[in-house]
Amino acid sequence: MGLAEKRKIKELQDTTIPEREGELLEITGAPIRYDIDWEGFANDAAGLNFLDNLSCHRLNMALRVICSDALGKEAVAEGLKVVKLKNVATPEERKLIFGGGTLEMHCAYALGTNGYHNDNEIREVLMKGL
Repeated sequence: MGLAEKRKIKELQDTTIPEREGELLEITGAPIRYDIDWEGFANDAAGLNFLDNLSCHRLNMALRVICSDALGKEAVAEGLKVVKLKNVATPEERKLIFGGGTLEMHCAYALGTNGYHNDNEIREVLMKGL
């Protein structure tokens, strides 16, 4: 892992992810934490640059729709505890799975919008599992 990747990971760990977890608390009324497979980004500075926008921001957008009323907030508070993010190499390896309180998002971050799940897909997967 190069210096650029280490610096970006530190920024994400120290600033971006805690801010995003705070936003999740504001949106849902429940503490939801991120669990990120940092090793999957070991040599992927480009992917690290897209992580926030392609996963955290998209999840926030999906949850704003779901949590637009008290019933939605209650369902999310009871059903979603952890968001696991994993970097994969190709769009074919992407996954979006929700169960047991965990949302897993596997994205090809370095490919930008060619390797992510949009907020409508995220919302649909969450709604089916809540």
